Amino acid sequence: MKPLLRAVLVVDALLLLGFGLLFLLTPWTSLYDALLLVQTQPALVGQAFGVALVGLAWLALHASFDGALTSSVARAVGHVNWLTGVLMLVWLLGLHTPSLNGFGQIVAVLTGVVLLVLGLGGVRLAGAVRRREKLRAAEAVAAERADRQAAKDAAKNAANREANRREPVVPATAGFPVYRAEPVGEPAVPAAHEARPLDPASSAPLRATTGEAPSPSERAARAEAAAARDEARDAAADAPHAPRPPFHG
Repeated sequence: MKPLLRAVLVVDALLLLGFGLLFLLTPWTSLYDALLLVQTQPALVGQAFGVALVGLAWLALHASFDGALTSSVARAVGHVNWLTGVLMLVWLLGLHTPSLNGFGQIVAVLTGVVLLVLGLGGVRLAGAVRRREKLRAAEAVAAERADRQAAKDAAKNAANREANRREPVVPATAGFPVYRAEPVGEPAVPAAHEARPLDPASSAPLRATTGEAPSPSERAARAEAAAARDEARDAAADAPHAPRPPFHG
């Protein structure tokens, strides 16, 4: 659609240039008489209007190549064209001023119609192109914001992965203390009791009781052991440093 608008601007530039040159030649009376046109009085006003039209034609031609100025200049030139066309139709058809012959009247009316149609078409095209440019600008801004957000998220994720790689995370339940296992020492084992010396009297070999009567040799050994115990007890009692039982009256 923008190439079509540029073509319309080129046509506008040619029309404006033609009218500008025509008004610049206002003092040339014979030319106006040959073209059956009404000469502008005074000539200074016609030439000043011609300079303005030539400048507007140059602006339209420049905007047809410069994309940044295309829509705005096309809208301005379009408004100028359709307003000029309306004025021409009002004066020529409504007020019949200036008075022209048949051919001149037809040419003037056709010129007004062309300016009206061309101006309205340029304004509508310029509005459509401007809306598209705004939509594309909004999409570009949204895409740029999305790219920035994606870059920030990627950097944040990379930082989180790096932190997780360096420091392992200890899982903990929210709201509850974390208990750590402490090394438990082995229970103390009481020292084994020192072996006490066995009584020599009781060091005799023991035999399992089977319910049988002891033999004579066994009875003699037992009697000797009992006698030895009694002698050892009596010797311990007769010792000078042996403990004495308390005296009882």
